[in-house]
Amino acid sequence: MRDEPVIVAARRTPIGTAGHAFKKVTADQLAGPVIEAVAGEVAHLGLPVDDVMLGNCMGPGGNLARVSALAAGLGHRVPGVTVDRQCGSGLAAILLAGQAVRGGDLELVVAGGTESASTAPRRIHRDAAAPYDRAPFVPSGHPDPDMGPAAEALARACGVTRERQDAYAFRSHERALAARFEAEIVPIDGRTADQRPRAMRMASLARLPAVFVPGGTITAGNCSPVSDGAAAVVVVPDRLRAGLPGLRLLAGAVVGCDPELPGWGPVPAVRRVLRRTGVDLADVAAVEIVEAFAAQVLAVTDALGLDPLGADADRVCPGGGALALGHPWGATGAVAVTRLFSRLVRAGAPRGTLGLAMAAVGGGLGVAALFEVV
Repeated sequence: MRDEPVIVAARRTPIGTAGHAFKKVTADQLAGPVIEAVAGEVAHLGLPVDDVMLGNCMGPGGNLARVSALAAGLGHRVPGVTVDRQCGSGLAAILLAGQAVRGGDLELVVAGGTESASTAPRRIHRDAAAPYDRAPFVPSGHPDPDMGPAAEALARACGVTRERQDAYAFRSHERALAARFEAEIVPIDGRTADQRPRAMRMASLARLPAVFVPGGTITAGNCSPVSDGAAAVVVVPDRLRAGLPGLRLLAGAVVGCDPELPGWGPVPAVRRVLRRTGVDLADVAAVEIVEAFAAQVLAVTDALGLDPLGADADRVCPGGGALALGHPWGATGAVAVTRLFSRLVRAGAPRGTLGLAMAAVGGGLGVAALFEVV
């Protein structure tokens, strides 16, 4: 297991709602300080940074990972590669870093993601009258729903009620307000805390109207906001971690699913990871799922046999998630891994403790990764 990839540092920015806390902070300005922080934490290992792999969805292009590496002061020799698996990009970048380390090609990789929805460029087709909101997720002629209507369809298909969605959203904010994130946060522009978490009332949530489908179940209260933020981890081979505690990447998976129900993607991704490792989900102590929509979280956890509103409340996102903190698309999967690092490594969990991160992706993808405390 000498070249098994291990995460030995993990940090993130505070998360800001788009157009607010970081409305003038670009994606590289979010990522640079986090990359600098995690690289600094492992400087005593004496290893050069071989590459920076960052997920990003909305631009501005120009190989944002390379720009961010330079912004972090890593020097001209560190290349950088930008990964686009939409809102699974941050987690997918970490999996790519793990593969490079496991294969022996690289020895120290900074991986994660960054997103500045506030400053992302608006894009327009030649000769078009106006910019377009997003690129297509599938070729012409295939179903290509926006994520909100797709989450409504998933809620209907899986029987996830409005009441459960509101209860889960209430829980996410309540848990986030009670959590302590200081150890994982790198301040940006003097801000040291997430902008969005707030005290919620179930009665207020129940009064909110549907936002995507008339008479639907998804509201502004039980879906995540468009957000800005970044997160990064350091991945090294087990033989070079010099006794540092960390999370060994046991297995990861990126899978496709029906583009009409993209929120379902984590289910086959998790099942593949568990099948490959021979691990039973009952033996996984910590689970982080990207909370894009309460409907999607509950559909996925129901299918996997998890009960975040009951028996598994302290196992699944016990510090809240994207519903409360925000959902910076390209970074959010790396934020989930950073949360696992805090829950397990910073908290001193015993060696061998297992953690699972997962995300659903627009266009019909799922990303999952299984980690073990070392």
